Amino acid sequence: MGKSKLPLIIRREYMAKVRNKSFVIMTFLSPILMVGMIALIAYLTKVNDSDKKVVAVLNESDYFSTDFNITDRTSYIFYKDISLETAKDSTLNMGLSGLLHIPNRPELEAVVQDTYFYSKDPPSTAVLDPLEDVFQERLRQRKLLEFGVSPEEFDTLNDPFEINIATFSGKQNLKGINELKAIIGGGFGYLIMMFIIIYGGFVMRSVIEEKTSRIIEVIISSVKPFQLMLGKIIGTSLAGITQFVIWIISASLLLFAVFMIFGIDLTGLNAAQNLPSPMGEATPLMVPTDAMQLYAMEFLEIPWFLLISLFLVYFVLGYLIYSSIYAAIGAAVDNETDTQQFIFPIILPLMLAIYVGFFSVFSNPHGPIAVGFSLFPLTSPIVMLMRLPGGIGEGGVPLWQVLVSILFLIITFIAIVWLAAKIYRVGILMYGKKPTYKELYKWLKY
Repeated sequence: MGKSKLPLIIRREYMAKVRNKSFVIMTFLSPILMVGMIALIAYLTKVNDSDKKVVAVLNESDYFSTDFNITDRTSYIFYKDISLETAKDSTLNMGLSGLLHIPNRPELEAVVQDTYFYSKDPPSTAVLDPLEDVFQERLRQRKLLEFGVSPEEFDTLNDPFEINIATFSGKQNLKGINELKAIIGGGFGYLIMMFIIIYGGFVMRSVIEEKTSRIIEVIISSVKPFQLMLGKIIGTSLAGITQFVIWIISASLLLFAVFMIFGIDLTGLNAAQNLPSPMGEATPLMVPTDAMQLYAMEFLEIPWFLLISLFLVYFVLGYLIYSSIYAAIGAAVDNETDTQQFIFPIILPLMLAIYVGFFSVFSNPHGPIAVGFSLFPLTSPIVMLMRLPGGIGEGGVPLWQVLVSILFLIITFIAIVWLAAKIYRVGILMYGKKPTYKELYKWLKY
């Protein structure tokens, strides 16, 4: 008879969560807020970039007569045959970004040394950097001319260079793609951390409420404490998965609508170009004409189905582990205030996984630190997901590491549930006593 009660407990917990008004509102409101925030940031960035800075230039020297070129972000107004004070007053009256005064000196070095930029407020780097580049480039050109470098040769010195990178199979690689994939995986890992904290807290508060209202005394008269704890954990976990699936579907549709509204073109990703290989043979490499298209192609080639599937696996296992601890804490205390001494040790591994994961996976996704934290059960749900966007197998995470980390999670879940059940069984009927770590250790021996 006892075994038939578990599905009822799971259903009760699941329906209690999904019927909650705040749950329903946040389920449908969160994707709108998330996509809206992305669209707002894109809009504000576009508006900020369109805000052109206007700089006044009073050039009294024989240098820099043609060096200040108008760009998308900076334009110039040139003063002639006026005094410095008059130029300052005019700049202030017109509300320009500032005044660049280039004095009349016989030598270029003296001109540069005595040049000043006047502004009402401290200038931003967006204003100063282009101006400093002009002076630096002219000084550099002057030095090279003194060394015998002709103007034609000087122009070739500024040609940009990027080394071609490719896999051994001939597919072109991209700089920073590992960091991009780590950020995507880190996003999934961060979702797991937030879900564990939010829904683990739901389990803990639910246990505390039933305990303090003495409803638990009636419930455990017909249900074993272990079944009640497991039912709460599984029911809340299913509610979390339901909410996440709705978020993914609705956010994807909204992002697609944003792409259509802003006219983001994801076509043209199949452009190919034959590049010579080191062996002298023509190797077909995917080389879109636009660099952003190349990154978009890499983004689309991320194994999303595998990543989302393993996200669900790591989310469920990680949540089951941590929510068992949350349930045990809820059974051990009488009010939420008493939980503070126990919460930080739970959150600490999650925070460690986020920060260490980003530092290690960014620089060396297959290094010992990244591998170690992706196998350790309390951090693997987050760190392993940071490594998984690179795929499994050649060039990605070895299959054995994924399987071992999942096995460790299952073993850890069984062990923690067994320990948490001992605390839950004793603490669920304890009232009026603030537990300590020493007390919890005693309960494990019962």
